[in-house]
Amino acid sequence: MIRGILIGVLVLAIVGTGYWGYQEHQEKNAVLLNAENNYQRAFHNLTYQMNLLHDKIGATLAMNSRHSLSPSLADVWRITSEAHSSVGQLPLTLLPFNKTQEFLTNVGNFSYRTAVRDLDKEPLTKQETNTLKTLYKQSGEIKNELRNVQTMAIKHNLRWMDVELALASGKENTDNTIIDGFKMVEKTASGYDEANFGTTMLNQQLQDDQFKNLTGKTISRQDAISIAKHYVKTDKNSDIKVTENGKGSRFGFYSISIKNNQTGQEVSMDITKKGGHLIWLMNSRDISNQAISLHDAAAKGAAFLKNNGYKNMVEFEGSQYDNVGVFNFVTEINGVRIYPESVKLKTALDNGEIVGVSAEGYLKMYQTRKVDKPAISIEQARKKVNPNLKIMEDRQSVIINELNQEVLCYEFLGTLGNDTYRIFINAKNGTEEKVEKLNNTTGTTAVF
Repeated sequence: MIRGILIGVLVLAIVGTGYWGYQEHQEKNAVLLNAENNYQRAFHNLTYQMNLLHDKIGATLAMNSRHSLSPSLADVWRITSEAHSSVGQLPLTLLPFNKTQEFLTNVGNFSYRTAVRDLDKEPLTKQETNTLKTLYKQSGEIKNELRNVQTMAIKHNLRWMDVELALASGKENTDNTIIDGFKMVEKTASGYDEANFGTTMLNQQLQDDQFKNLTGKTISRQDAISIAKHYVKTDKNSDIKVTENGKGSRFGFYSISIKNNQTGQEVSMDITKKGGHLIWLMNSRDISNQAISLHDAAAKGAAFLKNNGYKNMVEFEGSQYDNVGVFNFVTEINGVRIYPESVKLKTALDNGEIVGVSAEGYLKMYQTRKVDKPAISIEQARKKVNPNLKIMEDRQSVIINELNQEVLCYEFLGTLGNDTYRIFINAKNGTEEKVEKLNNTTGTTAVF
C-alpha cells in the first residue's frame, strides 16, 4: 500500500517536473522569438532608412529653390535620427560600430544646422555643397553594404540571436555573415573625411575632448589612494584595490575600490590621473529610516562641494527616492547659471552622508569663462514665449543646444495648465532653443 502511494507520488513528481520544464522551455522560446523579431525589424528599418537618406540627400542636391532646401534638409535630419534609433536596437553593443553612428550624427548635425538658418541671408556655400555631394556618395556606399547584409541574411535564413550569442561569447571571429557584413559597413563609414563638413560641423568628440581642461599635475597610484581616503574613512579592516584604465582612452584615470571587511561596506570611485579630480563615487551601504529633511540634505551637499573646492555652485533641483536625496548643482557666475557645469549628488537621509557623486559633466565642461552680455532685453525674450504660459521665474543661463553648442539664454520657468515648463530663449537672436517639461512622476521632487 505504502509502496503504491510512493510510486504514485514519484510519478506525479516526474510528470510535474516535466510539465514545468516544458513550460520553462516554451517561455524561453517565446522570449527568444520576440527578441529575434525585434532585431529583424530594427535591421530592416535601418536598411530602409539608409535608402531614404541616400535618396533624400540626392534630391536636396538637385534642388534650386532655397524654400525647398530647408524642409528637405530637415527631413535628412529626421531620417538620421530614426536610423540612430534603429542602430541602438541591434545587438551590436560588443561590436565596434561607432564610425557608422558618428557618420549618422555628423550628417544629422550638418543638415539640422543648415536647415534652421535663414538660407536667403546665408545660402549654401560651395564647401557645403561639396559636403552634400560627399554625403550622397558615402550614404550610397553604406546603403549598398547594408543591402548586401540584408540579402545574405534572407538567403541563408540567418538569425540575429546567433549574432548576439557570438558577440557575448567572444566568437565573432567565426564565420558569421551578419557580423562580417557590419564590419564592412563600419569600414565604409570610416572612410569619410570629417574636415569635409567645414566650419558648420561640430566634432562628434567634443564632449570627450573637454577633459583637456583638467588642471593640476599628473598623480601617481599612491596619490590616488590618498585622495580616495579623503572621501572615505578607512581603517585596518579596509582593503584598497587600484586599477589603471586601459590604453587608448582619451584621458587617464584610476579606478579605486575600498571595502571594509568588518562591515562589508564598499565604496568605488574613479579619479583622473591629471589633477586627481573625482569623476564619480558610489557608496553601496544600506540606508536606514529617514532622519533629516530634504532641505537639510541639500545643505549637506552644498557643504560637501564647498569643502572639496567646487566654487560658485548653486542647487537648482532636488528629488527624494525612498531614503535618498538626489541633487543637481551647477555653477553660477554673476547670477547666470552655467548648466553644462553640473555635479550630481546622492545624500543619505538617515545621517546626511554623501553616498554618490557624479562630476563627469563638470570636469568635461569646466573652464575659466566670461559670460557675454545678451544682445536682446529680457522683455524682448519674454515676447518669444508662449503667451499662455504663466511665468513664475526668469534668469539668464548658459545651456548646450541641439547642436552641442554653448549658448547664452533667458530662462523662463512657468506653468501651462497643470504642467510646469522651463523655456530657454537665445539671448542673442531670440530663438527658442529648448523647452523642458518638468514632471514629478517618480519620488518627491522639489526645485529650490
